[in-house]
Formats: sequence, C-alpha cells, structure tokens
Amino acid sequence: MTLPPYARLLGVTVETKADAAPLIVMPFGDDVLGRPGFLHGGAIAGLLEIAAIAALRHALAVEGGGRIKPIGVTVDYMRGGRDKPTFAQGIVSRLGTRIANVDATAWQDDPAKPIARARMNFLRMRED
Repeated sequence: MTLPPYARLLGVTVETKADAAPLIVMPFGDDVLGRPGFLHGGAIAGLLEIAAIAALRHALAVEGGGRIKPIGVTVDYMRGGRDKPTFAQGIVSRLGTRIANVDATAWQDDPAKPIARARMNFLRMRED
C-alpha cells in the first residue's frame, strides 16, 4: 500500500490483515512531539487521516481502486497522547458512488479508550 509522503515524516508503518482495514502504527519520537511527553495534535490528526485513507483504499480495492479527494474532516481529541506507540484504524461507514464517509480512531494502550477520533468525507473522483 502506498502511503502519502506525510506518513514517512510521522514514521508510520502499516499492519495488514486479510479482511480488516489496515492498522496504522505511529512510534513516539521527536518528529511527533508536542509539549514534553505528549504527541502533537497535528501528528494525531495526520495519523487519523492516513488511517482513513488506508481504510478507504482497502475498501475500494474490491472495486478495482479509484482516485479520492478529501472534502471534509472533523477531529475530536479525547485525551493526551503519551510517549508510546499510537495505533489508528479507519472504518468505511458509507461507500457511495460519489461520496465516501470514513470514521477513524486512534488509541495507545486500549482501543476502547481512544485518544482521538475523526470523521472524514471523500469525493470519489471519476477516472478520465
């Protein structure tokens, strides 16, 4: 799976399983540091965006792929991300012919205790 260039800056890796959306893992380090000992909010938002894109590309692969363009994003921060690896995964909640909606969640120790969530809307671009 090809990730956006921003993913390299964040140091993310992708774990794939046959029938599930990819799991995105971001290590803690200086590149994602906000205030001492905590993740930067922009790094968390970037991780969520990457997870949403990966989930949507995974879902579109069944249909042969396609181009997408983000048209809306809302991020809810729930707790501070600490100095440990952070995980994120997206779920496609609606895959229409022109618009796709994806929910993404980021967590550290327990998926039931997220540090942030995002809702993203994508335009499915027609191939010329």
